[in-house]
Amino acid sequence: MAKYSKQREIIKKNVLSRYDHPTADAVYNSIREDIPNISLGTVYRNLRLLVEQNEILSLDLGDGKEHFDGHTELHYHFICSQCNSIHDLYMPELEINKVASKYFSGKITGHCTYFYGLCKDCSAAINNY
Repeated sequence: MAKYSKQREIIKKNVLSRYDHPTADAVYNSIREDIPNISLGTVYRNLRLLVEQNEILSLDLGDGKEHFDGHTELHYHFICSQCNSIHDLYMPELEINKVASKYFSGKITGHCTYFYGLCKDCSAAINNY
């Protein structure tokens, strides 16, 4: 277990308070008001440690950037293919591990599922044309 760090605590609180699934750059820009002399490298290292300690999630959403999610309870993600916004999707757990196990001889211990389409705002904008 890593020793306590005030910087890490501020980074963690920042990620936990957000629902926009920020990148390290977004977290860095957000906390510079509280810690003006913090480096981007420090933010990256602390985010990585928080992921390793299962305190936050790391998401690869296909845009070439690592995103972070402070909400570690079971949920899925919806990505808008128009505006690229990311939304939490809370629903009962999919039984996909059991289904996939029928087609794989190893042991499946988890899955990562993203849903794609148009968010409410983008869908409404298209329908208004």
